[in-house]
Amino acid sequence: MPPLAMIRAFEAAGRMGSMRKAAEDLGVSHSVISRHVKNLELWMAVKLVTSTPRGLRLTREGELLHASVSKAFELITATAAELRPPSHRRTLRLWCMPGLATRWLGPRLPLLQDMLKGTEFILRAIDRLPDFSIGEADVMIGFANLDDLPLGASPLIHPRMFPVANRDWLSRSALPDSVAELTRAPLIHEENRQQWADWFRAAGVDHDNALRGPRLWDASLGFDAALGGQGVALATRLTAADEMAQGRLVELFATDIRLGAYYFLAAPSRRKDQAIRRLRDWLVAELTLTESGQR
Repeated sequence: MPPLAMIRAFEAAGRMGSMRKAAEDLGVSHSVISRHVKNLELWMAVKLVTSTPRGLRLTREGELLHASVSKAFELITATAAELRPPSHRRTLRLWCMPGLATRWLGPRLPLLQDMLKGTEFILRAIDRLPDFSIGEADVMIGFANLDDLPLGASPLIHPRMFPVANRDWLSRSALPDSVAELTRAPLIHEENRQQWADWFRAAGVDHDNALRGPRLWDASLGFDAALGGQGVALATRLTAADEMAQGRLVELFATDIRLGAYYFLAAPSRRKDQAIRRLRDWLVAELTLTESGQR
């Protein structure tokens, strides 16, 4: 049998469709994943993956191995869950994108606890996928493009995304007259400037100038920066409804642009769990109400 480290790296790479995403999933470097996969190919004496412009693709042999490996990991995870004492199985570990976790899900935990009585929730605000095979989490609430959801994930909501700014900051600054002029305003970015570039493209705006403004780690930090009057950020009603209702943040322009979706991904060992199904149904209903302005 090949070393387990190679198998885990290969399984993650095949599941995520990317060496980089696999590295983020397992919490190691890109080079470690790449080296393990190459060493596994040498051990097996067969090509398992190929690189394409859209990411990593499994060969026929790779697909056969990946199917067996995935089933083995799911079996191990399910057996481990069965062997754990019942008191542990009443714990539900939720991983969630930081902005949604702190501004939407966290305040609603009492509602969840009331719905799933006797369940202890452990909420972690994080933007990487958990390693379900070692029991890092039971559920991941992530965000991705609809055509790039992780294997086994189901969409929760496809929210409208729009620019917001602090009301006081707007009173001191010259408000752009159009979406096109917004490209020259100080914009608050996440780790890179891609999201704003995608938003302008969806709005039908071509720009030849470099987008400016600070680059922060995630949407939650960007939201705080907008509240602090540092520029214009992209937000959704799921994270900004309260601040907009209080007048602290103002939506700029009337747009209807949806760049991605929040998704629900449960650990393979718990996908048939009634509590997990109830949690997903509750999330869909509550997120929809918030997005429509009814909650």
